Amino acid sequence: MVVGKRRLLSIAAVAAAAASAALAPAAATAKPAKLRDVLVVSNNWAGTADLVDPHTFKRFKRLNVVPDRERRVAEISADPTRKAFYDGIRTLIGEGHDQYVDDGFPSRDGRLVYFSRPSFADVVAIDVRTGKIRWRVPVEGYRADHMALSDDGRRLLVSASTASKVHVIDTRRGRIVGSFPSGDAPHESNFSRDGSKIFHASIGTVYTDTDAPEEDATKGRRVFEIVDTKTLRVLESVDMGQKMAEFGRPWNGAVRPMAITPDERYAYLQLSFLHGFVEYDLAERRITRIADLPVPPEVAALPRQAYLLDSAHHGLAMNPAGTKLCAAGTMSDYAAIVDRASLQVQATIPVGDTPYWAQASEDGRYCFVSVAGDDRVAVISFDDAALVRRIKVGDHPQRMRVGALRASALRRG
Repeated sequence: MVVGKRRLLSIAAVAAAAASAALAPAAATAKPAKLRDVLVVSNNWAGTADLVDPHTFKRFKRLNVVPDRERRVAEISADPTRKAFYDGIRTLIGEGHDQYVDDGFPSRDGRLVYFSRPSFADVVAIDVRTGKIRWRVPVEGYRADHMALSDDGRRLLVSASTASKVHVIDTRRGRIVGSFPSGDAPHESNFSRDGSKIFHASIGTVYTDTDAPEEDATKGRRVFEIVDTKTLRVLESVDMGQKMAEFGRPWNGAVRPMAITPDERYAYLQLSFLHGFVEYDLAERRITRIADLPVPPEVAALPRQAYLLDSAHHGLAMNPAGTKLCAAGTMSDYAAIVDRASLQVQATIPVGDTPYWAQASEDGRYCFVSVAGDDRVAVISFDDAALVRRIKVGDHPQRMRVGALRASALRRG
């Protein structure tokens, strides 16, 4: 019996080894897909997106974000109300151009890029390898704007400009699963580091000529909000115009792009018509400092009605360490590197016509600034506060986001 048991054990061992060997090749082929770092540059008027290597600054690929353009335009043209808004977006916001793409985030698995399309009032997921639309989600109202993607990649926020709310899209199913209220013209959103909160702001009506301070009430309701991600309940709603008045400097309360410190104690906020940004203490609920950045004499002489959609500056990024800020001086045609501790300007770097967004690289080396009027992206060194490179992109680049996409999908095109 002992011999029999040994023999059985031996047979079992051989069988186990054979099974292990048989499984080994399958396990070896189950390696994670290779990902490449990428900067997604959304070309607003062209309806394209350039996928750029953030290290070499060379383009991997250009995506067509509106492969269904003819179908969407036909649908809109058949509805008089939608057609009126479509034409209005072109005239009032697009400077005579259709706004085909605003924002673009790479999916966490590296297969897709999610894009908001203002003129079509929707969000699409585009397969990077094939260029085809995987899913499409119309938003409420008539225009889609800025977005934000949760750290796990499962929730995508999109501002529904004319519906005064922000939608939450389930990226796996391609459907809206929730919404939360905003002020007029919801704009920028950011998730907190742990994903439990959303920092959101609305900008109000920015395309009218009622820009004098005494006409501020015509701009609508503009609020900075902190929202519970799980319940979508608004925890705080702040009138930043009131906070500016409390600080002793009455101003327009529309919050444009923002940057949040790594410890989430402070939010840095650009405001309409402000050449610079404010520091808002999230714990004490008050403005603590204002960074006033240089204003060229020719810009200082301009009336407010000449500002692009009420933007003096539009684009603010912080390096991952939280020590420096990079501001896009939209009307002044520069990018500024600012020391966060002192709020002193280290340098203003001329970048070209209409810088309109700023995005920090994940390694903290660079600030990418989209230069909408020149169809380029300026690469600024955070450490040297100097221009490193200019990248040629498509017509009217605006939002830029960093992430990673599958190397295999980037090889074609």
